[in-house]
Amino acid sequence: MRHLNDGRKFGRNSSHRRAMFRNLAANLIMNERIITTDAKAKELRRVAEKLITKARRVGAIAFTPQVDLTPAQRGDRLNLVRALESELPRKATRTEPGGILVEVDLVEKILLTYAKRFAGRPGGYTRIVKLGPRRGDNAPMAMIEFMPAETASA
Repeated sequence: MRHLNDGRKFGRNSSHRRAMFRNLAANLIMNERIITTDAKAKELRRVAEKLITKARRVGAIAFTPQVDLTPAQRGDRLNLVRALESELPRKATRTEPGGILVEVDLVEKILLTYAKRFAGRPGGYTRIVKLGPRRGDNAPMAMIEFMPAETASA
């Protein structure tokens, strides 16, 4: 029995599992939405939400330009950047229409886009939508995506 043991193992050792979730998180951050198996999406939610929460906790320091920060705030931001870099790759490459390769800085995207988007949200930054079974092996598939920005409603 696996009492008090969180997380699924996916038939992989710990380094393979960590690499898999680093890559899944990088793709989710870069594309804002990915399709994967239901079990991987549920585990990826834990990884992705921790990254966004780290960025949110420093407040406006995350998305303020570097020149406008005090030396103490620069240190806090550097600490956050290093913490995020330890959890996912710094850069990823996306192919645009026409075959153009665009390099995306994932850490800056978290700080500038997601920390600002979810600044007032206490959690629940992702949602999982079940898609049905995969054609080849009948594995349950799901789409995991970041929630849209909240609009001011009356």
